[in-house]
Amino acid sequence: MVVTKSEAGRAASAYFRTARCLPSLVTILALGYFAWVVFWPQSIPYQSLGPLGLFTQYLVDHHHTLLHNGYWLAWLIHLGESLYAMVLCKSKGITDGRAQLLWFLQTYLFGIASLSILIAYRPKRQKQT
Repeated sequence: MVVTKSEAGRAASAYFRTARCLPSLVTILALGYFAWVVFWPQSIPYQSLGPLGLFTQYLVDHHHTLLHNGYWLAWLIHLGESLYAMVLCKSKGITDGRAQLLWFLQTYLFGIASLSILIAYRPKRQKQT
């Protein structure tokens, strides 16, 4: 199959890859647990979680404000990563609006698990003739 320069350019402008499953799953579970701890600490079965439960109960009992602020800081960091993903998209020639939106949303949800893929992406440079 022969790919013309315009087709290769179109493919590069719409580059998107989904994040790997394991890092994405870890991120979602961690943020989900974090939300559970911050917003519904009374429903957590601390004794059933072993050392994690004991540590979580200590944090809830003694540092709930820190947990609450840390939760929102984590989402703020994900927002910053998403905005940086937009800058990377432009600098790497990803101009397709749908691809940029997918990078933004995926990076907002999965953080560095997504951003690392975009950082590693090296677009092919076309030779000037």
